[in-house]
Amino acid sequence: MTSSPPGDYLIRPVRAGEWTAVRELALRMLRDPVAHLAFLDTYEEAVARPDGFWRERAAGGAEDSERVRQVIAEGPGGAWLGTVTVLIEEAGTTDWAGFPVERRQGHVVGVYVRPEWRGSGLTKALFAAGLEWAWGRGVERMRLYAHQDNERARGLYRKLGFVPSGRTVSLRTDASGECEVEYVLDEWG
Repeated sequence: MTSSPPGDYLIRPVRAGEWTAVRELALRMLRDPVAHLAFLDTYEEAVARPDGFWRERAAGGAEDSERVRQVIAEGPGGAWLGTVTVLIEEAGTTDWAGFPVERRQGHVVGVYVRPEWRGSGLTKALFAAGLEWAWGRGVERMRLYAHQDNERARGLYRKLGFVPSGRTVSLRTDASGECEVEYVLDEWG
């Protein structure tokens, strides 16, 4: 599947053998100035992970997976310009934060676009590919979380049609009050 403008980039799923590119993009993401607000991981933790971790991550989100899809935007010369990952969560299970999953849903994680491509429509194209994949697998809604202080991400998600659900997840056990805000989308397009 290609995105517009034609020729500028190709939106496609990650392939299982592309683990070094998956690692490189993840490390780039974690060096972003708002990474501490956007991701529940650190550069130091990620760079220390063995190759096997990255091989499993690439294979787990690859084009033949039925539960996870990582899509990337591949630019001229093969450079990876951005990514979105969608996880399928089944009704009757418990999510990463300990909440019950009430219906089959897609959970968007790992959203990143290189700074020079932000505002170009690339993020919307990545979302379109990831959400289309999930809707095609029968999810009833999509969701994602954004840190309360990550206005860039929260603004983007609202622009894409996601709305706050009212659910928050505390990130710390101290009294800082930091939290992630859940956003949901009941239909795409």
